[in-house]
Amino acid sequence: MPLRRAQIPAAAPAGICATGAACATGAVTGHDAAGPDGRRGAAEEPFFVEPGSPAARQAAEWRAAGLTADALLMDRIAARPQAQWLTGPDPAADVRDRTTAAARQKRPAVLVACYIPHRDCGAHSAGGAPSAAAYRSWIDAFAAGLGDRGAYVVVEPDAVPHTVGRARVDPAERYALPAYAVDRLGRQPGTHVYLDAGNPGWIPDPVELVGPLRSSGVARADGIALNVSNFHQDPSTSTYGRRLSGLLGGTHRVIDTSRNGNGPYLGPGTDLWCNPPGRALGRPPTRRTGDPLIDAYRWIKRPGESDGTCRGGPAAGRWWASHALELAANARG
Repeated sequence: MPLRRAQIPAAAPAGICATGAACATGAVTGHDAAGPDGRRGAAEEPFFVEPGSPAARQAAEWRAAGLTADALLMDRIAARPQAQWLTGPDPAADVRDRTTAAARQKRPAVLVACYIPHRDCGAHSAGGAPSAAAYRSWIDAFAAGLGDRGAYVVVEPDAVPHTVGRARVDPAERYALPAYAVDRLGRQPGTHVYLDAGNPGWIPDPVELVGPLRSSGVARADGIALNVSNFHQDPSTSTYGRRLSGLLGGTHRVIDTSRNGNGPYLGPGTDLWCNPPGRALGRPPTRRTGDPLIDAYRWIKRPGESDGTCRGGPAAGRWWASHALELAANARG
């Protein structure tokens, strides 16, 4: 059968969110083994791969239609572990289901807590909890969903950098809520918590982040997350992270490499982070980083899900097959 190009279907809901600059919208049983340094989470292990992800369904659909070349490209996304974003009002069941499925694979799940009040400051992924009290209850429910299965959790992409960037939110509340999440989720057995710290292109001077991150509980987290949902390549992000880590006393970090294969978009227009053309998948998820303070490269943003209604994209977090195909086709490996 001759290979054909896919006729891209209309975007379908993905059930998760993918926001402005970042927040868009198996598991470890008990405490996992420590590595040579004795630190939590230092052992090598693969991550949970979702069998029924949007990319996996798309690949199966194209393969059944005889679109073999496109299905093989989509396999580059479907076969790799990606985070699940929790953005709705009732996280417990989704967290429980994800970590239970991950436990069956004996691999850790990667989750993103993204429900802070005034989320995305009213932009593409607006929403979140209606109050600080509601957010704390939401985090309690998230923790209950984890149980003793554990996971790697990225806490509130965008929240701290938005506040440093003088968003119209109450700084005291904005910093107190991630701190609550870090403390509450970190009490669950086998759970490792990383606080989002933006990317090199957002807050260029990392000194500005130090006080806000400390107020947000970074000293009690397992580390920080960098480049979430963004496109900065590994060398620039690593350099930025090294500077920020040093200012924080040697904080560990994880880096989102899901779409950074071609680096940031430098073309015309505004919102250069939002569905930029010509991007590519980045380094596959791994814990082999070659840097003792980089705990992992992860796909935190799910490749193929829209950043928002810009450049022809569907709503934030919705599956966009043509965008996914472009990312996979441009990938170098």
